[in-house]
Amino acid sequence: MSSSRSRPWWRAALAAVLLSACLSPLLPAAPAAADDGTNAVVDGSARFEVISPTLIRLEYAGDGHFEDRPTFNAVNRAHPQVAYTTTVTADGYREIRTADVVLRYRRGSGPFTADNTTAQLSVAGQSVTVHPYGGASAGGCSFGALCEGEAAQLTTGVTVATDHTGFTGTGFAAGFEQTGASVTATVGGVPAAGTYSLTVRYANAAGSDGQTTNRTLTATVNGAAAGTFTLPPTGGWDTWKTATLAVPLTAGSDTVQIGRAATDNGRVNIDSFALLNPGATYPGGSATPPGGTAQLGGWYRGLDNPAALPVPLHPGVLSRDGWYLLDDTKTPIQNTDGTIAQRPAHGGLPYQDGYFFGYGHDYKQALTDLAAATGPTALLPRWAYGVWYSRYYAYTDADYRNTLLPAFRSDNVPLDALVIDTDYKSPSTWDGWNWNTGLFPDPTGFMNWTRTQGLQVALNIHASIGGNDPKFAAANATAGGLAQSGGNYVFDWSNPQQAKAYFDLHSSFEQQGVREWWLDWCCDASQVSAPNMTPDAWINQLYKQHDDARGVRGFAFSRMGASYQNYGGSYPAGPWAERRNTLQFTGDTPASWDMLVYEARFTADEAAIGLSNVSDDIGSFHGGHLPDDLYARWVQLGTFQPVDRLHSDHGDRLPWNYGAAANASAASFLRLREALVPYTYALARQAYDTGVPIVRPLYLDYPASDAAYTNPGEYLYGDDVLVRPVTTAGTSATSGVWIPPGSWTDYFTNTTYTGPATVQITNDLSTMPVLIRSGGILATRTDQVDNAAQRPLDQVTLDIGAGADGAFSLYEDAGDTNAFAAGQSARTAITYDNAAATVHIAAAQGSYSGQVTARSWTVRLRNRAAAPSSVTVDGRVLTAGTDWSYNATTRQLTLRTASLPTNAAHTVVVRATG
Repeated sequence: MSSSRSRPWWRAALAAVLLSACLSPLLPAAPAAADDGTNAVVDGSARFEVISPTLIRLEYAGDGHFEDRPTFNAVNRAHPQVAYTTTVTADGYREIRTADVVLRYRRGSGPFTADNTTAQLSVAGQSVTVHPYGGASAGGCSFGALCEGEAAQLTTGVTVATDHTGFTGTGFAAGFEQTGASVTATVGGVPAAGTYSLTVRYANAAGSDGQTTNRTLTATVNGAAAGTFTLPPTGGWDTWKTATLAVPLTAGSDTVQIGRAATDNGRVNIDSFALLNPGATYPGGSATPPGGTAQLGGWYRGLDNPAALPVPLHPGVLSRDGWYLLDDTKTPIQNTDGTIAQRPAHGGLPYQDGYFFGYGHDYKQALTDLAAATGPTALLPRWAYGVWYSRYYAYTDADYRNTLLPAFRSDNVPLDALVIDTDYKSPSTWDGWNWNTGLFPDPTGFMNWTRTQGLQVALNIHASIGGNDPKFAAANATAGGLAQSGGNYVFDWSNPQQAKAYFDLHSSFEQQGVREWWLDWCCDASQVSAPNMTPDAWINQLYKQHDDARGVRGFAFSRMGASYQNYGGSYPAGPWAERRNTLQFTGDTPASWDMLVYEARFTADEAAIGLSNVSDDIGSFHGGHLPDDLYARWVQLGTFQPVDRLHSDHGDRLPWNYGAAANASAASFLRLREALVPYTYALARQAYDTGVPIVRPLYLDYPASDAAYTNPGEYLYGDDVLVRPVTTAGTSATSGVWIPPGSWTDYFTNTTYTGPATVQITNDLSTMPVLIRSGGILATRTDQVDNAAQRPLDQVTLDIGAGADGAFSLYEDAGDTNAFAAGQSARTAITYDNAAATVHIAAAQGSYSGQVTARSWTVRLRNRAAAPSSVTVDGRVLTAGTDWSYNATTRQLTLRTASLPTNAAHTVVVRATG
């Protein structure tokens, strides 16, 4: 719907990955620095923690008080031992060596800067030296260079903005509206004590007071007042000027603050500032981003009606330069009770807290490192990986029971999740907290019916309440008084009582059986007043905690990552935390081929933050009745996305709304999506274990191939399945597809391609380019079901690409509890030995409530050159024509086993002819 309308921490699996990375031979011994027992090296006011061979935490505390508590980002403080050495070099550097990185810091030189901190690593076979704090937007400032305002420490209402033009870096600092508002940065490399120029680049036009006049801000250096800037009008908010003060500096590093004192009249925007030699020219250009200049992918809060495509993505940890600095300096502390607390002030002395990722081109290692520090990506309930349907439309109880669901059933189209949009609410369809009994006369009866149909129900909500709502009085009393905004009342979620009042509004619906909440628009002026936190980041965590507390697997279904967008703030409080708890709703998208093209790459782009769960409006939000070809291709895209959710603004998004070819295609792909649940769920668990998401950009697996970086319209669904959504018009369309190294067999046509090569593949509406790697194993459900919960998974099909060895682990658990985090799950290892043409299915390891005890297996061996002489299962010969068959045209062998016990291993052998 349109916004314009109206602890489980890191698990044993990751620990095993990191431990294995530590088993390389130890480097030569070197003198050890102070060690606090947590892979940490302390050197004066600097501390370095080796988390993995490619991840090092750099912390500088001017008062010597380091932070060991988890933060909202870095929730994991327990890391396995890592092999490293440390020494002090003859030229006065603290040097830390791991198997992959050499980190150097000049001892006693103050906070980390471009001048005193370097890292050496291998990138694409070349040894390179980088400066983690070398760019102003990386949180580091150097004498003679720009300090970007948006990257400085911001206080008292100052936020990051991008709503004017002409700025450098990624934005500018805005909001100098009250006393105490300021930007602060530590600048390194001052050559000697003396008097220098502090120059600021600013904009000053008519402010909220309606006046254009000279403004003033006060400069402070190392805690002492250093003078007042006089800032004449610039002619407009898109026009920037500079102003200069002479300030006293000490040699090395100096902490500079520009802020609004009680005697100032502020109300300006600051783009950047710099410490310079007197008379020096103000430096130009943009700052180096915190990962070099070759950003790979990134993230964006939502794709709501973008002004242009592609949208300007905010960076994640992945860069072709091979490194990234995650600045955690300002992120709040994460308390054990789920609340947050602000960082200590450190007596006003400099403080930095960053994570250096030095992965080279091992991008998967970067994502594993990200998970090691910030926790696992969310594993959604199994049903969430099925088929969702919602529509902004005033459906009634009778519509759902008598028309909509019968149509799904009669057309054999599965449905797992039913999302009910905003019209169900009363007294307001925007923020009412009661059922509209005109549409749902018996809400409890309706919810009981959905349960019998195997449907999970999610309700659309907005984060406010009207004063005329029957539940307002109780909510207001619990909250201790809610603030009014625009005629409605809003919440401060950082206030525990107001957060309780908000979630109490959900309870009656949950008692009736509502499973999930779609926070469609955050936040109707509801907020988080705690500094260094945004509404999106905090409310999404609260939703997860709320669901976990009521015994279901918690997650938020909403937009994410507002820290750098709608709510300003340069603190990275959004995507790093929200990957743990959020299914990202990407917003109200337009109905165009251009948007389909962009959505085909967007989820893979967001791998850069380790986000595994992304949900587009399949078919788009806007647009009533789509062209048949556009509709069919959009449904195909959704089939191979983390979450497949049909949605629109009163539009047609169901197969039977379209012509015969589009109808048949969409229905077939929705059935395929349901069949894919076992495979997708296994990938989701891989993402939880390793940090590598379900949808993977090509360069994760093929970093040495240039084509892996230049074909963003295709991606990997797991490591074994290549997907190239069709994004051009026509009932038949030809797509250029880059084939990675090796042999790949088309899932629909059985045509085999050998890479690396670019080929042209033509598809009518019934197919799209989906290829299985030789040795790849695609596990799907054999039997057709109405939803994932209808029957146990006792029939599985294995599509295997012949020509190479392969392996896959089928993962299972109870589906919608957190018992999996305590080990209640099972894995079945499946391997293919190409030389012996043998499939090994191991006994299931582990157990959980509801685990199946027997399963039949269908094996489809793709790209097999000839019919076998025989096929055996556990030594028993199968009957040709009955138990197995071979199609010489498609080069596919198909066999099916009897129902076999899952607690025993099984072997399928395909013997060659003759």
